[in-house]
Amino acid sequence: MASPDTATLLEEAADRIADISRADLQIMLRRAALRLRNAGTVSMEDDVEDALRDLASELGMTRNDMIRFIVREWMEKNTYLPVHVLDEDGDVDGTA
Repeated sequence: MASPDTATLLEEAADRIADISRADLQIMLRRAALRLRNAGTVSMEDDVEDALRDLASELGMTRNDMIRFIVREWMEKNTYLPVHVLDEDGDVDGTA
């Protein structure tokens, strides 16, 4: 029999919060934190990884920052997120 995953354990603990020991809850929360901390890895095909690494290096960004930037730009361009609009009369400090 397979052991339940962390999400299932957390859901069950939430359902019976009064019955679970503090130590068990601490263990589950630490496991969840560890999983969240390590969940940043997104694997891509080799050619995409190469292009992503080259672009990130060229722009002085980390791989993960580059992925976040690309996803945000794509979501703004496709109207899934609001677009940041510059005011025509606003001060741009010469970087318009």
